[in-house]
Amino acid sequence: MGMRLPAWLLSLLLLMAAIWGNIAEPGLLRSLRNSTFDEYQRLLPAKWEDAGVRIIDIDDESLTRYGQWPWPRTRVGELVEKLKERGAAVVAFDIVFAEADRTSPRSLLSMWRDRADAAELTKLLERLPDHDEVFAQILTTLPSVVGIVFHGEPGARVPVVKWGMSYAGDDPVPYLPVFSGATSNLPAIEAAAAGQGSFTMIPDGDQVVRRVPLLVALRAPGAEPVIYPALSVETLRVLQGATTYVVRSSNASGQTAFGERAGLNALRVGRIVVPLDRDGRLWLRDTGPVLERFVPAWKVLAGELPDKALDGMIVFVGTSAPGLKDLRALPLNPLAAGVEVHARITEQILLGQYIERPDWMRAAELAWLVVLGGALIVFLPRLGPLWCAVGGGLAVGGSFAVSWLAFRQLGYLADPVFPAIAGLAIYIIGSLLAFMRTERERRWVRNTFAQYMSPVLVEELARHPELLKLGGDTRDMTIMFSDIRGFTARSEKLSAEGLTNFINAFLTPMTALILDRKGFIDKYMGDAIMAFWSAPLPDPAHPVNAARAALAMMHELDRLNAAWASEAAAAGQSFDPVAIGIGLNCGQVSVGNFGANQHFSYSVIGDEVNLASRLEGRSKTYGVTLVLGENLAARLPGWALIELDRVRVKGKDKPVAVFTLLGEDAREFEAHQARHGRMLASYRARDWDAAESACDELAAAPELASVRGLYALYRERIAAFRLTPPPVDWDGVETATEK
Repeated sequence: MGMRLPAWLLSLLLLMAAIWGNIAEPGLLRSLRNSTFDEYQRLLPAKWEDAGVRIIDIDDESLTRYGQWPWPRTRVGELVEKLKERGAAVVAFDIVFAEADRTSPRSLLSMWRDRADAAELTKLLERLPDHDEVFAQILTTLPSVVGIVFHGEPGARVPVVKWGMSYAGDDPVPYLPVFSGATSNLPAIEAAAAGQGSFTMIPDGDQVVRRVPLLVALRAPGAEPVIYPALSVETLRVLQGATTYVVRSSNASGQTAFGERAGLNALRVGRIVVPLDRDGRLWLRDTGPVLERFVPAWKVLAGELPDKALDGMIVFVGTSAPGLKDLRALPLNPLAAGVEVHARITEQILLGQYIERPDWMRAAELAWLVVLGGALIVFLPRLGPLWCAVGGGLAVGGSFAVSWLAFRQLGYLADPVFPAIAGLAIYIIGSLLAFMRTERERRWVRNTFAQYMSPVLVEELARHPELLKLGGDTRDMTIMFSDIRGFTARSEKLSAEGLTNFINAFLTPMTALILDRKGFIDKYMGDAIMAFWSAPLPDPAHPVNAARAALAMMHELDRLNAAWASEAAAAGQSFDPVAIGIGLNCGQVSVGNFGANQHFSYSVIGDEVNLASRLEGRSKTYGVTLVLGENLAARLPGWALIELDRVRVKGKDKPVAVFTLLGEDAREFEAHQARHGRMLASYRARDWDAAESACDELAAAPELASVRGLYALYRERIAAFRLTPPPVDWDGVETATEK
């Protein structure tokens, strides 16, 4: 007890530290969590589906063909006209047109004002249209959205609001990114555009963009804060012809927040509802680079796109040219064009491809952390090192497994890092102290009993010394008896050394096959093996494991016979193949320590044990290797079983059905099983001709070569019954006269 109290206190302190970390979210742990979420996306990236969104890319080739950026607004206007001709439904610019076009006639006047012919040039240039006005006019011909850059420098002009914004629940502004300044478009362009949205992104500490704010707030000096939409959702608003956004926050109707201010959870844009995290951001469900998303701007300007190539599509105009420095790091692409983020967010919304951290997720993570940590604190001090390792492994692996399944099946981002670290720390402390507390006792048990008992049982006793008492428990188990046929005659031909080598060569692989399938070797009786399943440790699948062990032993015997025959041939000697008999049965038996206080052994006793022994003896009678009791046969549905007989074994009055096993998959033997069943029915109905004919057919089947001796037995019985018919009350049951 003196060891448990410090472990409990220290583990509790660790749990409290983990709870604090979950609430405070230190930078290092937040970074680990984000890296885990990135890895999830790498393991299961979103599959790109064509949602009707394209990027008109001002790439290096476009700059080479049409000159350096910024292009004249007339050329950008020409691009818009070409997009309209190709059927674009709406165009959005990942560009802010904040300054007058430097190539516009009015801008050129300021450059040439000191020339001698300035007056003449002025008259000429004033007759030319202003590029910005031309561009603004073109924007009115196609639904368009222009961008806004938000920053922390107050004093700039406040962008015009082109939408309504209504709220359901708490005021969303305290949760949103708030800026004091903005860089917006020229008034004429702003007025001509159907919408304008923010393309401001807020990367995480490692500069990776994982979440995109769909709403931001501008708090200009002396004014109430105004909420602006992101470029992506503003484009969707314009596309639908909607006029108002609806922001849904905690404590809205239908939201269970219990009065707590949990932040935002959804945004309605026209007919579309977009899930948000508490800060008004949407997690990026990354696809990685997708070439189909991009259309080079030069192809549009050069008229190389087919008619209606962009029919009904949303197009974003932006740049991937490295020199223009609009590149972002994304979870699956370290050098992505910024416009790609807006296009991907729009695709996600249209396709409903979301990954989320709902507003209740942090509370759920905290509850999981408390439950997991509390369970480890309670149970680890009561368990040995092995179970401590299992508990610690479950704490770490279970947290990641639940998190991964939540991502894969539900699209939820559940943090596995905090619970895993807390569980691992508590496991280390708990297992260390548990090891120190029990190792001395275990060492005594091992040293005392290792020379007399199975290593498996020694370990079980080391974990539970209270088992060192006489008595047994009733348990459902499977029992096996195996014996070498004709062993006495074979042993007479071998020297003592040769016999020892033979037995070792046989028992070693057979023992391994039993142990590998969760069996327990009770004892060796010369050439015989007695084994059982589901003790000392319970095994719910003990019938299946025992049957698989028996089949494996039969296959292993074939291999051994081939090897021994090869050795004998090389030595110029003859070799008689080794045959074995195996009896398997299951049922309720008594298992435990039986004997005297001075000496006892761990074994099983009961009627089902005796029957297993009798079944092994019957294998020679039926000419098969393996004989199963009806209890075991009933627990192997779908296996290739055939009934051997109904028999009264020696020492029992009640007949039992006995079976043999051909394989694990009955589908390969279904026709033979049905024909065999008809043979038995004919035999028991005294239809000797039909039964004998069926025996001949079955014996000729290559798949039944291992049971041909059975059909020879039935032909012998039929021949005897033809000479001496059975009595009137004969029930088809064979009475065994030998064990």
